[in-house]
Amino acid sequence: MADWATYVVIPEDGGSDGAGDSGDSGGHEVYEARFGAVGLDLDLLAGPDVVVPLIRARDRVRGRWRDDGMCEAAALIDLRSRTLVFFASEGPITQMRHRAATWELLRRAWPGWELRWTYDGPAELASYLGLDPEEVRYRPPSIYSESALDLDDEELADRDPLVRVVTIGGAGRCHLLSAVNDHPIVEGPSLVDRLAEAPDHGVCALAADSGIHVDPARRRVGWWLLGAVPVAGEMASRWPGWTVEFWQDDWEEHVRVAGGRFVPPAIRREQALTELRSEAVEHWSPRQPSDWVGWMQAVVPDSVRHRVIAAVGGADGVRPLSR
Repeated sequence: MADWATYVVIPEDGGSDGAGDSGDSGGHEVYEARFGAVGLDLDLLAGPDVVVPLIRARDRVRGRWRDDGMCEAAALIDLRSRTLVFFASEGPITQMRHRAATWELLRRAWPGWELRWTYDGPAELASYLGLDPEEVRYRPPSIYSESALDLDDEELADRDPLVRVVTIGGAGRCHLLSAVNDHPIVEGPSLVDRLAEAPDHGVCALAADSGIHVDPARRRVGWWLLGAVPVAGEMASRWPGWTVEFWQDDWEEHVRVAGGRFVPPAIRREQALTELRSEAVEHWSPRQPSDWVGWMQAVVPDSVRHRVIAAVGGADGVRPLSR
């Protein structure tokens, strides 16, 4: 993939300011950016007065959106209702230790706005607009199961490991899976049998990015994630006869029901905020053209860049930028 991001802007008057077509029909405008998914959460820390003009300076999408198999991040900015709906597949907001801090600074950067995360990817943005979410669906013909990690897998040494934690009640098992393919919730009850011979880690003390708890005796399953999963609302159909609970990003519920088998590191708010501010300043700081990883920082005027850096690096948190 190319880290595609989709952006939707709903004007304050509820109508497009250009000729109506498939890219801006229904009172909204659609844009996209290659590599836009890299650092989308850090981009949004600049606030609406910076982000919206930068998005609108791009060419509009004159056709169908990229589906949820290609779109790795998206943001819908409703200027009429002051609502921001977005998701990302990577970045601080998808890390357990930085998620709450990112939300805190985003709320300061978008004062008076309602901020929402879409767990269903771009399809939820389409639904917000009253469009058919199937237009941006990609339904793969097969399930791509995550691999079980060995006890000494090198990924486990990372501070923010790409792992999914699976705890199984009754058996008292804890398995760690890679986090590059499908969330284990999509496998249905066969997941339990598949992991019967997988390495048992006993306890997960890592900051996983997603997880699932399965209770075979009670036929209950709960799952969570910090990113998005296509058709997240359809997972109950994959577990017929089971009670399926979607905890969204509430990993603490997993901790509660896992019986001591999932004990992630404690989150220190001030440390998280300091680390996040540092990462945001680095993200927006000048660099050589060949070193840019996103697109906003490459096109923003220096005068605006300096204001963004001053805001996101403020000791008292992000301050909204005046017009």
